Formats: sequence, C-alpha cells, structure tokens
Amino acid sequence: MSYGKIFGGFLGWAVGGPIGGIIGVALGAIVDSSGGSTQQYNPRTDGRYQSQRHHTQPGDFSSALLVLSAAVMKADGKHMRSELDFIRTFYARQFGEAVAQQQMAVLKNVLEKEIPLKEVCDQIRYFMEHPMRLQLLHYLFGLASADGQVDSKEVEVIERISNYMGISKADYESIRAMFYKDPSSAYKILEIEESATDEEVKKAYRKMAVKYHPDKVRDLGEQHQKAAQEKFIKVQEAYETIRKKRGMK
Repeated sequence: MSYGKIFGGFLGWAVGGPIGGIIGVALGAIVDSSGGSTQQYNPRTDGRYQSQRHHTQPGDFSSALLVLSAAVMKADGKHMRSELDFIRTFYARQFGEAVAQQQMAVLKNVLEKEIPLKEVCDQIRYFMEHPMRLQLLHYLFGLASADGQVDSKEVEVIERISNYMGISKADYESIRAMFYKDPSSAYKILEIEESATDEEVKKAYRKMAVKYHPDKVRDLGEQHQKAAQEKFIKVQEAYETIRKKRGMK
C-alpha cells in the first residue's frame, strides 16, 4: 500500500507548513514499519507556506481534519473507541472503507506526535475559506460528543481551535448549540436573542440558511457537501422549533 498516494496529487496548500510536517512524519512512520513507499508525497516542513496554492482541495480539508481530530482526542488523555469509530465512519461514508482504513493508520501515528495547535490553525485560517472552517468546527463537536459524554477539556481545545481559526464567538456558539441542547439552543443556532421579534427570527433564519448552505463547501466535492447538509438541517430545525413555539406563520 502506498500511503503517499492517499495525499500525493490530492493536496494543495496542506503539503507545506505544520500540517504537511505532521502528516509527513506520520506517513514516514508507517513506511518504516511496512516497508512501503511515500512516493508522490514530499511535504515542505520548514514552516513556510506554498503561497501560490490558495485553493482548498479535498485532501487539504481531510489532512486538517485528521490533525485537529488528534488534538481533540489527546485533550483528555484518552483515545475512546467511540471516537475512533466516529472518525472511521466519517471517512468511510465520505470516501469509502479503503480510504477510511488508510486514514486510521495515519491517525494512529499522528496521535503519538506533539501538535503545534496554534501553528496548525494559523495555516488553516490563512488558506481555508470561512465556510470550510465552520465545517471543521462542526465535525470536531461531533467527535467530542461521540461517546455521549462531553469532556470539558475537549470543549476547551475546540474553543481554542475556533479562536485560532478566526471563527467568531457567535458562530462558535451556533455550532456548539447544535450538539449541546438547552432551552435557548434554537436561538443560539440562529445567532439571535430570545427577545428577537418574529421578523428578526425570519431574517436570522434566511441569513443562517445562506451561511450554512451545503453549496458553500462545494469545492470540497459531493461527499463533504453531504456532511455540510447536517448543519443546514439543524438551522431548519431550530427555525421550526421557534416558529411552532411562537405560533408564527
């Protein structure tokens, strides 16, 4: 199996900087243990970005997601089976079982490395468009809640990631509310106060429907658009919850 082919010809900006360095070392460890080849994968690990490549490709997103997943999993010092199953299921659903198995092998090695979280997030913030960063955040909250118990240390790391990636407090709370329910969750998802007028609720819904529309991540391919659909549905559900509670037409 050539793990280099998982990423090689598939990556854009992620082959440089800290993300490329982390993935490159992980692939090297796999090769050392399997006698395989990392042909086609040649990350620049000197910390400089390849500024000519600004377009986020599916492989860039996948690599960023893998590194950030490891950072969240390491937060509480435990690697839960439910978390590993969540990641495997995600990749299997998006890319097929063969790729999922390959990615899990890479993740195993990434979990053993120190992750320079701010530097990784700086790279993501510099190159990745805002809707794609929101999608990463949504995925990380799903990972943290995979075992049914949310560890405060994991949430703390996710909030740091959100801040480092340049995601606003309102956007952070909106996505968080999709996973952790309280009486005001529907309002938080729409990024409004409970005191908002009916017209403000409708306006907020239209705004959030545009922000979270799956087409915002169409550059990542159909697979990631399907994942983004989950956020879009949560916005619709939040609006319906408020509408019914208020008797809005």
